[in-house]
Amino acid sequence: MLNPEIPFKKIQSFIRRQGRLTPGQQLALDTHWDKYCLNPELDYNFSEVFGRTAPLIMEIGFGNGESLAKMAAANPGQDYLGIEVHRPGVGHLLMLLEQGGISNVRIYCHDAIEILEKKIPDHALAGLHLFFPDPWPKKKHHKRRIVNTGFARLLTRKLVAGGYFHAATDWQHYAEWMLDILGAEAGMDNCSRTGGYCGRPDYRPLTKFEQRGLRLGHGVWDLIFKAS
Repeated sequence: MLNPEIPFKKIQSFIRRQGRLTPGQQLALDTHWDKYCLNPELDYNFSEVFGRTAPLIMEIGFGNGESLAKMAAANPGQDYLGIEVHRPGVGHLLMLLEQGGISNVRIYCHDAIEILEKKIPDHALAGLHLFFPDPWPKKKHHKRRIVNTGFARLLTRKLVAGGYFHAATDWQHYAEWMLDILGAEAGMDNCSRTGGYCGRPDYRPLTKFEQRGLRLGHGVWDLIFKAS
């Protein structure tokens, strides 16, 4: 049985597996941090940060940043906040942003829930992406899953009316877990006509890992819910 009634505030949904920085990633961190990265201790007016007023999309856990960089480059009319705790991934995204001249991305290297709760104004996000989060497959670790009822309620506060939450996972049990939790949240409406999963939208790029999994017959589940 699922037990989605789990508080998320005191339980981390991630482990800081920092790994080894490549010389290029370290150089990017040293050179471009101040240009793209935000201080988690400060409060920002994001219209001032980006120099304009545009739909604001957040991605939690962007990994190596390749998908986020592709989305931002393909959608210059939107602004993106990427959150990632692993510095090699941040360094890789900094490289991509600088090489691609992509100016509509800013980064937090910090805990996503803390940023979402404390640094994002209510009804500020046009969208929030959670692509392939850690599924914490062992039952004793399910309490660490980022999606729970508290997270769903937080979504209803942070999304604009009509704003969307898009999650993707290659773990069927986690997909079912998220579908149950989000489906029970009064302020969120499933975009699937069947009340289940959605097809992958064009704006979500296929990762190399995902392409390999699909070739091997592995499933991927996309969930898209809108704030009512």
